[in-house]
Formats: sequence, C-alpha cells, structure tokens
Amino acid sequence: MADFYINVFLDDEKLKKLEAAGLSGKVKDIGGKKAVQVEMSQKEQKKLVKGFPDLAFDASNACVLPADAANTLLNIVADMKTVDVMKVAIMKLYSPLKGRDVFGRGTGGR
Repeated sequence: MADFYINVFLDDEKLKKLEAAGLSGKVKDIGGKKAVQVEMSQKEQKKLVKGFPDLAFDASNACVLPADAANTLLNIVADMKTVDVMKVAIMKLYSPLKGRDVFGRGTGGR
C-alpha cells in the first residue's frame, strides 16, 4: 500500500487514452468524477512538494497536480501501460535544478 496518491481526473479524451493503453480497470470514481490514482512513496511526495509548494493533500493522502504536470503524468502512465510510474515520472515532474544558473554551486561564479 502506498503512502500517498496523485489523483488524475479524466475527461472523455483522457479516458479513451487510458482505455487504449488497457488501463480501464484502474479508473476509479472519486467524488463523482472518473480518475486514476498513481501511488507514490513518502520520499517521492517530499520531492513533489518541493517542486509544487502549493500541493494540498486530503484526508486520504491524495493530491491533484497542476494541469501541465497532470497531463505529463497521464502521458507517462499511458505510454508505460501501468500506474506504477512514479520512479520514472518523478524525474520529469521534479526538477531540482530548475531556475538555477548553468554554473551551479561551488564554482565561485567562474
């Protein structure tokens, strides 16, 4: 059982994409909307919170990513044909060097 979840809510187009990937059995009804839940560990959750400081988790430890990130995650799920994708997805969703200078740390600005 996972520590945390990402809920990706589905419209008709996204639902068809998941069905084409053979994942229609992973679609759940959450609050009256169709969604797919992607599990993540506590370590992955901490990275996402750093990358998306506005993430809010509900009582069931689930969150909803911003639209662009949710679309990226859904594409990864459809391409890999599984919802167990956080080890791959975290690399695309969380970029610790985003916004940093190309010289990085420890170079003295050379």
